[in-house]
Amino acid sequence: MSLPDDHRLAAELATRAGAVLLETRARLTAEAAPTSLLKHEGDQRSHNFLMEALAEARPGDAVVSEEGTAHACHPDRGTTDRTWIIDPVDGTREYSEPPRTDWAVHVALAVTGEPVVGAVALPALGCTLSTAEPAPAADLPPVPKRPRIVVSRSRPPAEALAVRDALGGELVEMGSAGAKAMAVVRGEVDCYVHSGGQFEWDNCAPAAVALAAGLHASRVDGSPLTYGHSDPFLPDLIICRIELAEPVLNALAGA
Repeated sequence: MSLPDDHRLAAELATRAGAVLLETRARLTAEAAPTSLLKHEGDQRSHNFLMEALAEARPGDAVVSEEGTAHACHPDRGTTDRTWIIDPVDGTREYSEPPRTDWAVHVALAVTGEPVVGAVALPALGCTLSTAEPAPAADLPPVPKRPRIVVSRSRPPAEALAVRDALGGELVEMGSAGAKAMAVVRGEVDCYVHSGGQFEWDNCAPAAVALAAGLHASRVDGSPLTYGHSDPFLPDLIICRIELAEPVLNALAGA
């Protein structure tokens, strides 16, 4: 089971890791450090902070991070129903290109595979969205006549184009997965469709936050997003306004 403190812990750790990343980026940028060093040191410092903090706060839980395997003092994932899934820097490229703001920190807890706890920090924007204090989708403005579908700055996936065409929407370019997903939660866009390959740490925290806010989150075939698998590959997802779930899934079924 999840505990009430798990939600607050996720939000606190994501926010504090974000502060570590901002300090690192400011210092290395002032030193004119190469981009490769900024990427490496940011990833490593955030990873180390989160792993050490979780080892202290939740020593009985498993932890999976993009930047490494489970901490030595944590049990194997097969011995616990609780797995923390973290991405120390979601959007390393965007992070290494100051002053870009479209990068994030993900801290999530999957319980028996369900994404029940999550926090996504957007450090350069000074905010953290989490399951501790969900932002209700009911407070968002109505979906516009031309729904906004958020995509990567590189070539958008065919599935996103199919959704755009079916809904008469428009594309909005943005960086990391967390930034895209939180743009839906914040009402800046209406739909995020991804099919180009991700891992559990790319979308567990965003999915938890979106679901807690009353948004739709699923695989592109409509099946639930589940986590804590031995193979962390999770190639596709949809996060969108609940009003758009049926038309988006119908568009993808016909793509």
